[in-house]
Amino acid sequence: MTSYRIGIDVGGTHTDAVLLDENYNVISETKSSTTEDVSTGIYNALHEIVQAANVPVEQINFAMLGTTHCTNAIVERKRLNKVAVIRIGAPATLAIKPLVGVPDDLKEILGKHVYLVEGGHEFDGRLITELDEAHLYQIAKEIKGEVDSVAVTSVFSPVSNVHETRAAEILREVLGEDVAISLSSEIGNVGLLERENATILNASVVDVARTTAEGFVNALKQEGIHAKVFFGQNDGTLMSVEYTVKYPILTIACGPTNSLRGAAYLTNKADAIVVDVGGTTTDIGVLNNAFPRQSSLAVEIGGVRTNFRMPDILSVGLGGGTIIRENEDGTIAIGPGSVGHKLSEKALVFGGDTLTATDIVVALGRAEIGDASKVAHLDNAFLEKVYAQMIGMVEEAIDKMKTNAEDAAVILVGGGSILLPEQLSGASEVIKPNNFGVANAIGSAISQVSGQIEKIYKMDELGREKTIEAAKELARQEAITAGADPDDLVIVDLEDIPLAYLPGNATRIRVKAAGKLKQA
Repeated sequence: MTSYRIGIDVGGTHTDAVLLDENYNVISETKSSTTEDVSTGIYNALHEIVQAANVPVEQINFAMLGTTHCTNAIVERKRLNKVAVIRIGAPATLAIKPLVGVPDDLKEILGKHVYLVEGGHEFDGRLITELDEAHLYQIAKEIKGEVDSVAVTSVFSPVSNVHETRAAEILREVLGEDVAISLSSEIGNVGLLERENATILNASVVDVARTTAEGFVNALKQEGIHAKVFFGQNDGTLMSVEYTVKYPILTIACGPTNSLRGAAYLTNKADAIVVDVGGTTTDIGVLNNAFPRQSSLAVEIGGVRTNFRMPDILSVGLGGGTIIRENEDGTIAIGPGSVGHKLSEKALVFGGDTLTATDIVVALGRAEIGDASKVAHLDNAFLEKVYAQMIGMVEEAIDKMKTNAEDAAVILVGGGSILLPEQLSGASEVIKPNNFGVANAIGSAISQVSGQIEKIYKMDELGREKTIEAAKELARQEAITAGADPDDLVIVDLEDIPLAYLPGNATRIRVKAAGKLKQA
């Protein structure tokens, strides 16, 4: 009996959906407008592909969603949890309080219950001071009924998470199972403030993730589908609903990574630069071994500096809906404004009143969308000037993403990739695969499940080989927890960096394991 799977990816302009068979052949696909509330657009796209495919719904076993819900909640400051922030690190960390550098409007929402508790460890795992358990019990009683999510951060918890784990036990004992608890050792890297920020943001979007998951499951049930549900995470792999609700922060930036994974699958290329052109932006990323290259820099989300793992993505303000203007001095302004999901109302070729990037390529005869006669009046010299500037923006961005001067293979995906030509400066070849318009949804549907750990180990204790093997086993267990088949796991990434400033031959080890979904 054939098994089917659904992949949906929510972008700023379109919600893309595909239905694939067990060999990953596309049975049906759609591009539906993203709606203001996001969920309606997901329901619409889901309904369209199920109706078009005409396959037995009981044979649809998996459904994957790449969503912007959590990102939007943080950026818009809406639907966030009531959070308590607990830092274990007094007296060592009193100089800089939690939420420093966070925008005032967000601090107003998340900074109502902030506590500093004695405890924490040194960079080599030695105790700074004993954990003040009495203070933690006092805090737990104080916040009971006041908050529904807690962020716990301890000094150097990636080295030793003993105090965070004990704090979680105390909080769970007093607050019960209904209050979500986020531990920084499970989310961010070494670096107290950025890791603390990432943990607070994670704690703030737990309800958004839970509501999104429930809404998606209910939408599937309305179509008679009882599939196992997974969410896209920002390393290009999937996680189960339970894992998503625990670590919702990992869904941030999953859209571009889905596109990268889809591009790798559609072209069978493991190493390339992927240019994903949407309605609002062009996102450029790099494939290393068929997975997105990770960023080594701290990343800002909604104005908050964080240090959890994120894909290395460069976004340029150019998409199908990008607004084009000519300034008084004759220069051309391309973006950053966009008509977004209102492209089919606002663009000239659709009878609107706004000149967009789509109008430019239609007027030049490079694409057939809408009514070309509505842009026939545009001056050809002006069109060529705008088009050259658009191409220049993308070529410059591709150049920035390279690590050497050699030309690289470039894969064009996304509905807006009709904006770009078949040759680009700096590209050894430009590939536009079949189903390029829904590569993100395909990437969501075909993704594997992964687990990743990043910890500091003392190599002197077990020796190099045994330490690395222990790290690999932890990553495998994380992948199994996230929903991977234990018999199909492979280590896809391993990095170990000696830390000369720490004793005990300390080394930071990052390992990622990935494998196929475990069948129900």
